[in-house]
Amino acid sequence: MTRTAIAFDAEVDASGLSCPMPLLKAKLELNRLDSGAVLKVIATDPGSQRDFRSFAKLAGHALIHEEEEGGVYRYWLRKA
Repeated sequence: MTRTAIAFDAEVDASGLSCPMPLLKAKLELNRLDSGAVLKVIATDPGSQRDFRSFAKLAGHALIHEEEEGGVYRYWLRKA
């Protein structure tokens, strides 16, 4: 699988952290960003897939892309 090149405004590396920490770190960073900004999140917790999909839907953010490679999950969220 080839890594996707998507422009982003900020990045959170939550590698090695278990639920709910990747999502909490992402929420804190999103709070600092302007509407329309893109946040890239890197996580290694398999549960993060469910968490980020649900969070984006409930919070109104757009999960514009997600990918998994070798147990590393990457998400790009556009802030509402």
